[in-house]
Amino acid sequence: MSPFLTGFITLSQILVAGIGITAVSLLLYALTFNLRDRVARAFALLLAFISIVYLCDVLVTAFSTPEMITLFLRGQWLGIAFVPVSYLHFSDALLATTGQPSRGRRRIAIRILYITGLVFFIAALFSDVLVGAVVLEADTRAPHLRAGPLFVAFIAYFVGALIWAGWNFWRAYQRCQTSTTRRRMLYLMVSAAAPPLGTFPFLLLAGQTAALHPLLFWLLAILTNLVVAVLLLVLAYTVAYFGVALPDRVVKARFFQWLLRGPVVVSTVAAVYLLVSQYGPRVPGYDARMLPILLIATLLMVQYVITLVRLPIERALFYGADRREIRRLQTLEERLLTTRDLQQFFESVLAAVCDALRSPSAFLVAFGPDGRIDDEVAVGSASELRVRGELPPLSELRAAPVNLPEVNETTLEALLPGGLFAWGNYWLVPLRGEMEEVFGLLGVQSRERAPLTLDELTTLSRLCARAAVALEDRRLQRDVFTALDQLLPEIETVQRLRASTTFPNAPNWDGDVNLAEVPQMVRDALKDFWGGPRLTESPLLRLRVVQNAIDRHDGNAANALRAVLNEAVEKIKPEGQRKTTTEWLLYNILEMKFLQGERVRDVATRLAVSEADLYRKQRVALEKVASVIIEMEQAANREETAL
Repeated sequence: MSPFLTGFITLSQILVAGIGITAVSLLLYALTFNLRDRVARAFALLLAFISIVYLCDVLVTAFSTPEMITLFLRGQWLGIAFVPVSYLHFSDALLATTGQPSRGRRRIAIRILYITGLVFFIAALFSDVLVGAVVLEADTRAPHLRAGPLFVAFIAYFVGALIWAGWNFWRAYQRCQTSTTRRRMLYLMVSAAAPPLGTFPFLLLAGQTAALHPLLFWLLAILTNLVVAVLLLVLAYTVAYFGVALPDRVVKARFFQWLLRGPVVVSTVAAVYLLVSQYGPRVPGYDARMLPILLIATLLMVQYVITLVRLPIERALFYGADRREIRRLQTLEERLLTTRDLQQFFESVLAAVCDALRSPSAFLVAFGPDGRIDDEVAVGSASELRVRGELPPLSELRAAPVNLPEVNETTLEALLPGGLFAWGNYWLVPLRGEMEEVFGLLGVQSRERAPLTLDELTTLSRLCARAAVALEDRRLQRDVFTALDQLLPEIETVQRLRASTTFPNAPNWDGDVNLAEVPQMVRDALKDFWGGPRLTESPLLRLRVVQNAIDRHDGNAANALRAVLNEAVEKIKPEGQRKTTTEWLLYNILEMKFLQGERVRDVATRLAVSEADLYRKQRVALEKVASVIIEMEQAANREETAL
């Protein structure tokens, strides 16, 4: 066999493996991020069948016995037989998204074609009527099955499904009204050539040509695989926008990262494996035991390169004029101190204080705006203070100034502007911000006989200053989080509205209400639970479960919706007697804030949580209520269908 032919075969094997890896990776991407959308679900099914075709191709090249080759060539028909109908299914979902749903005929036809695909698969697996015996040609290294008498019927099925799918694509394109949707639909139409081009068994028709002109055959195979790989990526990239309420830059960056961490890494390792396996034995001194080391080194190097180039490429390609704003957000994410980060920092400060002052214990408390203890960190025996309830609120704390014989008052005031006080057997240092507001206290267990020296006081001053800055930042960050908790639902609403305008004629959930907007609708209706336009004009009034409840409330739609909301809230209520434990937190928030109409601060005080935590838990509670209402609506639809 000529070196050129060997090189072409190896390159084709690398491309086939890469396409299989990419198809599986894109399938996992679709299953992970946008499975709620009908187009994405249909595309995931299509990717599953494409993956089967290419993975069986890889397995065929890995074995040399006719029995195993025959097994995988016949098993490959699980993908080949279902690609046409899943392709048609995908085009139908796309057409429905543009506002042309099936009235039943397309749906029935697709189901019949799925049964037809199953018949072809069974015929290929257990008989010779569709495909016959395996053909093994050493010169071409392209094993394939012979075409059987039923193969003509399969061609008709394959071509017919493709023509119908192409007509659906064209109708979907014609229904797009804006340049953006037309451009994306055009990308999708062009890239949609990948599935049939990459999965049709051409060797059953051109096997003799491969034997007569092996170089030409493998060159065409390489070019075809390259085209299929590019088109498949473009197709997946286009579908990635469906059903996702995220900015385009986020979708692009997420898709790009997925490709780098998945197909690029695995395909590179697979390419190294195939190249070393093919050409390694020809290198003097080659040892097969080096192969795992080379693969590990390749994996590490590719990951290293990706880590270096990913962010610069993302900023250059996806962020554009927003690059500065995105950089600020990324910097905030990297430098923001979480509650756990602050606790660890305070623990290190307290440990340093104990070491410097030779004290067995110390504590640090943070006060809320009302002067009550909001948080506490302690080391040593001081950790029991809060449990025992010994430390009172700031307004009730009584402590006496400490006199230090070795330090005059001027020096003490310069080092500790807030003063040094004695409370029981602890020295207390108020931690103040730039506006002289007391954010917290640092307490260290005092020594009975040895007062503080000037050096120890200097060290204590430096550590207290660090803690005071951290406490002030903590207060600011909590304000930021509170603002974000109030802003995020509005941002999510804008993103959902933005996503829904991509194909404005697309049918909503159950024809009337958009499923993605239900949580926001629930939130708005609960805000006006006892009367207001957000309740009386809520889109939730169009739900079947609400319409059914109107008859039970003398035709009053507002009372019907109020009853449905109350029922949904009650369904997330835990069993047993009402408590203020974590298990009851979501129900208590809904009942107190929305059903009783209490203020946020009062609810937070009664439930012993911060306002920031309250807003976070409130969002979770509203999503749970929305899920319950969705289940109630689905049950009502099932009952209506049964009737």
